[in-house]
Amino acid sequence: METTLSEIIKNKIREQGPISFHDFMEMALYYPELGYYTSSPDKIGKHGDYYTSPYLTNIFGNVIAKQLEEMWLLTGKKDFTVVEYGAGMGSLCNDILDELKQNKEFYSKLKYCIIEKSEAMRQKEKKIIGHDLVNDKIGWYDSITEIPSFTGCVLANEVLDNFSVHKVIMKENELKEIYVDHNNGFVEVLKPSRDDLKEYFTSLGIELPNDFCAEVNLEAIEWIKKISSSLEKGFVLTIDYGYPSSELYQSHHRLGTIVCYNKHTVNDLPYNNIGLQDITAHVNFSALKFWGAKHGLDNCGFTNQSQFLLGLGLTEHLRKLEEKEKNNFEVRKNLMMLHTLLMSMGKKFKVLIQQKGLNNPLLSGLQFCQPLI
Repeated sequence: METTLSEIIKNKIREQGPISFHDFMEMALYYPELGYYTSSPDKIGKHGDYYTSPYLTNIFGNVIAKQLEEMWLLTGKKDFTVVEYGAGMGSLCNDILDELKQNKEFYSKLKYCIIEKSEAMRQKEKKIIGHDLVNDKIGWYDSITEIPSFTGCVLANEVLDNFSVHKVIMKENELKEIYVDHNNGFVEVLKPSRDDLKEYFTSLGIELPNDFCAEVNLEAIEWIKKISSSLEKGFVLTIDYGYPSSELYQSHHRLGTIVCYNKHTVNDLPYNNIGLQDITAHVNFSALKFWGAKHGLDNCGFTNQSQFLLGLGLTEHLRKLEEKEKNNFEVRKNLMMLHTLLMSMGKKFKVLIQQKGLNNPLLSGLQFCQPLI
């Protein structure tokens, strides 16, 4: 399907020559007013393209709140700032604050900052969250660098998989970068790899076999650097699709991990429906750990979403809900959502927690850690 944005990209290629896949993805997702995340139609929910855990049930946010409360205790029960990247519809923020209101001492010392560049998304978030909290408890920012250094937690739920990535492929023992050209449609062409893309794999000790295609998320490295500079003491909580290097570069991923979402269908065709579908790439959690350590963030632990939520007492939350809620339909609905969180989504999503300025903090969400290599 031809779109206005596809014409703009086509003209850019006609004028400048082939563009990197990174630049193509950046335009497809974030081009002003026409990119997937900068246009106005709803992205999440029944009438959107996909579901997220916070959208399915407020239990997810309630449980995350318990982990934040534990983090606050570990950092000394002082002023605590939560910085959430890409708050989506604002549901997670809303559910976290609803739960934390029960702890008046913590709530009084809490500031919630949302990093969101899209004005369209900001307006959606403010509508969901409610005007009584806007400006009083919550602030919106374009970048974490606008926030004074803080003690708290940086929260990124399903964010890093939407960072624009470079695509590479190993050909005859030489790394090539994949560019996008146009010739009766968008086509991929190979060019010599940039040095920083080669260094990415060298730093991680990864040797790609011939004909193996992979993505390189350099933006995630810059993200880690900025976070470490702004975070004085506290945690980074990342929840996303992805794997450690030891699994990400197995043969079944030899075609790469680019996945697109459109009207609740999944495809691997990023050059279709440009600006109308989401484009994602799986997160390399080993890379986050490696570059986090280089910039002052120590690894607390790595697990999947299912084990993370169970460690924080997800089943206890549901038990309380069943006792409180007499409507059998609501109970059944939440039981179904619990199963989704734990099983179909819980095993696919991974959780990485990093910390700065603390001495081996123990977190309930990491009771069931997995190796991260």
